Amino acid sequence: MVHPSVRIAPSILSADFAKLGEEIRAIDKAGADWIHVDVMDGHFVPNITIGPAVVKALRPHTAKPFDVHLMISPVDQYLEAFAEAGADIISFHPEAGPHPHRTVQSIKALGKQAGIVLNPATPLSALDYLMGDIDLVLVMSVNPGFGGQSFIKSQLDKIADIRRRIDASGRDIRLEVDGGVDAKTAPQVIAAGADVLVAGTATFKGGPDQYAANIAGLKGQ
Repeated sequence: MVHPSVRIAPSILSADFAKLGEEIRAIDKAGADWIHVDVMDGHFVPNITIGPAVVKALRPHTAKPFDVHLMISPVDQYLEAFAEAGADIISFHPEAGPHPHRTVQSIKALGKQAGIVLNPATPLSALDYLMGDIDLVLVMSVNPGFGGQSFIKSQLDKIADIRRRIDASGRDIRLEVDGGVDAKTAPQVIAAGADVLVAGTATFKGGPDQYAANIAGLKGQ
């Protein structure tokens, strides 16, 4: 089944870091809708990736939205740097700062879209009193920190619960899923109500000649 409304956001965590600019141009040409940028600090999650300077360097290589997932704590003092570097959507974990509502306000004040990220064990109640202000909910279907992990099936119920909550709100909030998304799990995630799929390994496997087929496969084409 083809899902034209589903957006694919390849995670550059799985790209060849020696030629990131080329890789981003390749996935853009292959049909990526967003570019997902995983930012890890070695503190909030057990890995270190990239900072604002790399985001800024990559920005000229595509006009597609930069979907920047901040796995860093504390998060507030880095929002402006990532906004200025070219992020379009900035998502953060409610555990990463003492005042999630203030963090959302700060992102919106920078003229960017704001997202809340729920780890596998983070309850839906983390969204309480934030639904009126956010543009995105990102469900982690693996524990954050590393690519290539297996999908945690319990998150399907969470995705369905969040979809009901979004629909009840009447707001245009994107529901994104990240972790272990591949041709097998993508249909389950879409059926549960997700409309943005983050895929690293599943997008970048096989090299640039395969990217278009990989993205089409995730969309059910």
